[in-house]
Amino acid sequence: MILRLFIIFFSFLILNANANNKEKIVTNLENTSNLSFKFEQNINGEIENGHCIIEYPKKMYCSYEKNNKVLVSNGKSLVIKTLSSYYRYPLEKTPLNLILDKNFLIDKIYKLNEKIIDQSYINYTITENDNEINIFFDIKTFNLMGWQTKDIYQNTAVTHLYSILVNQEIKKQLFKLPAKTKF
Repeated sequence: MILRLFIIFFSFLILNANANNKEKIVTNLENTSNLSFKFEQNINGEIENGHCIIEYPKKMYCSYEKNNKVLVSNGKSLVIKTLSSYYRYPLEKTPLNLILDKNFLIDKIYKLNEKIIDQSYINYTITENDNEINIFFDIKTFNLMGWQTKDIYQNTAVTHLYSILVNQEIKKQLFKLPAKTKF
């Protein structure tokens, strides 16, 4: 009997802690209008670094340290531009469409089970429109810490965020899609 009570009590504590994490993550997301951060991105072993700004909903500007590469989302289209290339995609065809939609994330977080990784990260796995996206939040600050996706070429992409600043003043023209230049 005592063992049964212990198991019930312990289960209640675990479920309550998970619910508490969800509430804290959701509250943090609801109170976030933008994020500014440095990132490290690993796509099939190729590592790139840079700086990004996300403005909810669905806007993003990233400048990479190499190749004068920029990635820009205006909420409808996604452009990746380097010195020698220019690609434009409908945002809705990319996993970023979901990652940059905090209302979508909040809805999914309420419905999904979390995994605690190394007592440092809270992970949710989202499966939507043939996309599998792993979203990671810091277990102490409840900030978005990164994501893992498959890109349009089915390459696994892991993006880790650090030096995160929340609700900074940002210039709206950052999210204007860059023009295609002749190469």
